[in-house]
Amino acid sequence: MNPLGTGDPLRLGPYRLLGVLGEGGMGKVYLGQDAEGTVAAVKVLRPELTGETNLVQRFVREAQAAQAVTGKGVARVLGAQTEGGRPYIATEFLAGPTLDEAVEAYGPFDDAAVRALASAIARTLGDIHATGLIHRDLKPPNIVLTSTGPRVIDFGIARPEHGLTLTTTGQVPVTPGYGAPEQVLGRRVASPADVFSLGAVLVYAASGHRAFDATHIAALQYKVVHDEPELHGVPEPLRQLIAPCLAKDPAARPTPAQIAAAFAAPKGAERAWRRGQVAAAIKERESRIHELTTLTAGEAAGSPNPVTRRRLLMGLAAGGVVLAAGGGAAVALWPPTRTSSAKKKTDLFAFPPAVKTPMAHVLNADDGDFIVGGSPKELWGPIEVLDAASPAPLPVRDVIVFGAAGGGIAAHNVVDGKRRWAVRDIKATGRYLSLSDRLIAAVDSRGTLRTFVASTGEPRWSAAVDAEQLLTADDEAVYLVTKDHRLRAVGRSDARVRWTARPTGDFSGALTPPGVAAEGRLVVSTDKGDVLAFATSDGHRVWDLRKQWDGAIRPAVHGSTVYLNGSTLTARRLADGKELWKVEARDAAWHKHEDWGPATPYDGDLLYATHGNWARKIKRSDGSKILECRGTADLSRPVLVQGNGVWFIDEDIWNQVNAVDQRTGYPAWSFALPKAERRWLAADGNRVFILNGNSLYALPVF
Repeated sequence: MNPLGTGDPLRLGPYRLLGVLGEGGMGKVYLGQDAEGTVAAVKVLRPELTGETNLVQRFVREAQAAQAVTGKGVARVLGAQTEGGRPYIATEFLAGPTLDEAVEAYGPFDDAAVRALASAIARTLGDIHATGLIHRDLKPPNIVLTSTGPRVIDFGIARPEHGLTLTTTGQVPVTPGYGAPEQVLGRRVASPADVFSLGAVLVYAASGHRAFDATHIAALQYKVVHDEPELHGVPEPLRQLIAPCLAKDPAARPTPAQIAAAFAAPKGAERAWRRGQVAAAIKERESRIHELTTLTAGEAAGSPNPVTRRRLLMGLAAGGVVLAAGGGAAVALWPPTRTSSAKKKTDLFAFPPAVKTPMAHVLNADDGDFIVGGSPKELWGPIEVLDAASPAPLPVRDVIVFGAAGGGIAAHNVVDGKRRWAVRDIKATGRYLSLSDRLIAAVDSRGTLRTFVASTGEPRWSAAVDAEQLLTADDEAVYLVTKDHRLRAVGRSDARVRWTARPTGDFSGALTPPGVAAEGRLVVSTDKGDVLAFATSDGHRVWDLRKQWDGAIRPAVHGSTVYLNGSTLTARRLADGKELWKVEARDAAWHKHEDWGPATPYDGDLLYATHGNWARKIKRSDGSKILECRGTADLSRPVLVQGNGVWFIDEDIWNQVNAVDQRTGYPAWSFALPKAERRWLAADGNRVFILNGNSLYALPVF
């Protein structure tokens, strides 16, 4: 939770606002307190959106839906204003973890707790359906665990029964992997859609993994519609109860009343919310909120107190993760785990300097370290620790970061490959970035931008910015694509959104990572080969190039010049896109045109890039060729320069990594790889790292 900032209201209706719980694309959520001392989560529509009729109507529908459900399994609506002034919804404040945070912190639930969870949520769904509504977005982040049991929150897309799933823009507003097949297909839905979502939730609670998962949304939605759920890790007795909820045919799913009866929680199961680690965490957060609201009441009465409200708010922010999606009607505060009071007050924007890179020994053939034309012995590996969809591994001084098997990201020691730290609730496919080699920036499944100290994994600042994928970063900001395909810049010094821009014009395709940012420009490509340049100051489009290639382009930057691959290799001025030079390539034997792979700027006036099956050493100032590096190279990946070698993957012919002496252009050695669907290289500290399927290797250099 953060203190109120410039532009935040001090009061809304009867509620004095105490701090900011979180924000999203539509609104902001505040912690409020009325004159009687009642604490509320107050959701407010963003001022700039109050003129957009469709969004205001959606906000009104959310308030009406939330008010219509009065069962004890939802957050009570305490008040709402939908006409005149700023629209807001005030709901009962819930102190406790969401289901996904609880599973992440403490692991899957046992049999009794899953049964208690299923029975409670099923009864709540019965209450929701009795009002004629369907929740439509039941998922772990929308279930808050409180001392009185699970509560269902967020009626942002709730609709009357048999309503269409599609919005007016034709989008399907369901969370991939939890929405029912009929929702994915945009058909009319009824109460069985919520039952399907409950089944997916229970699989996660019982096993710690999703019933349906994939690296791409389209593939994930296909699985929901056509494939059977993945139930490994779910105990057999629970599997028999959960599986019917996930039937493809809505008519084959049980009703909420049947679910509540079938799961029949054993006597005392309700103690899951009153004893144990989750209960202790809830009590601690309840105590902190009580302290804050008592202090606020004292301030209002003029009582002196040595602890300021701002310090307490910042302590809350530092001590735990605030869960507050902009679309949520209620908010949960997740308390810290086993941290001292001193650590709870850590400045989230203070972090240690980058550690020193441990340099590996450079091999020398003259000393007998290796045989030219042979194969090197790996420094360590292979270790099978990568997720099949991991982006390229990222070396950052003394660690290498990658998408971890089982989910999340992990960092291993570059010296011996041993695990250093891991964070499971990160969406690796959202990519990760190094921020000055001091922090790792990544995205979680809720779209929150989160940062961690690179060497230790200690969490630092975060920002709820609806992020889908990270593009790049400079000294001032992190640049990302949001879930609704907008560009957004988030300040590194304060975690605030600097600007948001929706690219307009007749460019084709979707913005795709990576991008580059330098000299006041952000350059990105679409997956259809368009190149767009934006001002990093405010996000306005500065220049663009249409249809440079048939696929995504990986821009590379050095100084004030950006290098673009594709049908040609082109150097352009960052400021205005003016072409400085362009190089075409033809096959030496057949004289046919060849495309260029991504460029790699190197020390001095050097540049490396692949064309056809060759890696070429180029003079960066004018594009002239210096020499050809012999060996088969893959156009889809940049070549790497480490030590005295040029490194690239030969996937099509030999399934190996080639190392060419950059001084002569002749092969030095090759390293054979087992067959795998994905490969990537990374290099730093006189080491070359190989991603090969789910395996990671480290090689020496010469």
